[in-house]
Amino acid sequence: MAEHTHDGGTHRASGSAHQDTHQRGDQQGHLNLHEDADNAVDMWDGMYRERPKIWSGNPNPQLVAEAAGLRAGTALDLGCGEGADAIWLAVQGWTVTGMDVSAVALERAAAHAAESGYAHRITWQQQDLAEWKPEPVFDLVSAQFLHSPLLPWRDSAASAAAAVAPGGTLLVVGHHPHGLAPWGHHHETGMFFTPEQLAGALRLDREPWFVNVLTSRERTITGPDGETATILDTVLRATKHL
Repeated sequence: MAEHTHDGGTHRASGSAHQDTHQRGDQQGHLNLHEDADNAVDMWDGMYRERPKIWSGNPNPQLVAEAAGLRAGTALDLGCGEGADAIWLAVQGWTVTGMDVSAVALERAAAHAAESGYAHRITWQQQDLAEWKPEPVFDLVSAQFLHSPLLPWRDSAASAAAAVAPGGTLLVVGHHPHGLAPWGHHHETGMFFTPEQLAGALRLDREPWFVNVLTSRERTITGPDGETATILDTVLRATKHL
């Protein structure tokens, strides 16, 4: 998901700051996740329909920090939401596939891309990640805050890794379980992960990866009433060996 400010929101769709500083996931619980929905499409479409705008429209800062120096090629933005990360990548010269489970989010993303003038660089694809069969074809796969009550983070991270082409880059960013925002409802802490847990789940010590960055990184966010807090992002950038 992109530095998305919500007008109050949760994490990006997995399936799916004020002052534009909130990111996807910074205010978990302020939107109804429709967790009693029968499937991911219903849950995330329901969330997006609650408001005409969920995220800030700015790219996620960890994406900007980690991808700005990469040579542009083909990129996959998993759980692309309203499209800010995908558009930022397109502006940098990438040919982008933006994937999300929510048709509502994708419709908004396409409209934002058309406004940006970079729609020709982006293809939008509706896909439930729980059913997706990735192929290793992308030079960059970005999975930003793919936290969902319907999809274990280990599954979404593994799918992201499987979509990286040899020589390509995997970028996974998520909320650290010990550095969550103090407001809102965070669901079960098992939805979030430490750098060590992410490395273990992806078997980075055994699989064909060179780890460029594996860390937790502090970030200041602004809450629904203007209050600020410091949270932790788990950040992984790794290169798949040729």
